[in-house]
Amino acid sequence: MSPWSVTPALDRPRVPPLPRGFLLGHLAWPLLAAALASALLMQGGDRWLADLLFHLEGGHWALRGHWLTSEVIHRGGKVASALAWLGVIGLYLHARRRPGRTSLRQPLLYLLIAVALGSGTVSLLKQVSPLDCPWDLARYGATAGAAHGGCYPAGHASAGYAWVALYFAALLGRPRWRWHGLAVGLGAGLAFGLAQQLRGAHFASHDVATLAVCWLVSLGLFAVFHACAARAQAGVPHA
Repeated sequence: MSPWSVTPALDRPRVPPLPRGFLLGHLAWPLLAAALASALLMQGGDRWLADLLFHLEGGHWALRGHWLTSEVIHRGGKVASALAWLGVIGLYLHARRRPGRTSLRQPLLYLLIAVALGSGTVSLLKQVSPLDCPWDLARYGATAGAAHGGCYPAGHASAGYAWVALYFAALLGRPRWRWHGLAVGLGAGLAFGLAQQLRGAHFASHDVATLAVCWLVSLGLFAVFHACAARAQAGVPHA
């Protein structure tokens, strides 16, 4: 039986110690994969892919203002992510009012904080970044002086990748749903990130960095929530 299980009779998640190898599988390997991917992309992969997309679009960013990439995925994606977050608030408030939904309170609260922290951290990092967007570079048709930095990590992709927190929220309450949650976060982030690359807004490495930031924020917050849950289960009062 997996250490991440639920007591059927009470519908309350059991809070076991973190399994052996948890940090290796959730911290070390993801960090290594992100570092290797970023190194490969920044050493030529970014420009190779951007050059390919730029030429396929006819030597200009033809999809920059396209209704699908600009309106549906870019603007619509941000709205959908915000509405989903508001939906989680509604579920959390509902769970607080219903005694039978006690087991959902902590996972939902975690999810609210993790998604906000993930996208917020990416936004803050963008403010101090000196890296430019493809569409700001002369290589891709921009006028001289157009580059201004502030394009790393990828902000819009964070509206999707922040939802990798669903994986850890599931571990706190419904472990069997964790892979579904991860698929949602990765799928949304990939769709948002690819649309922005097609528009010339970001290089692929920007999206890798965004995923790494969102994953690390989610993991760190999960460790805090897990420790608090374990203390509460053991009857240890908070300091």
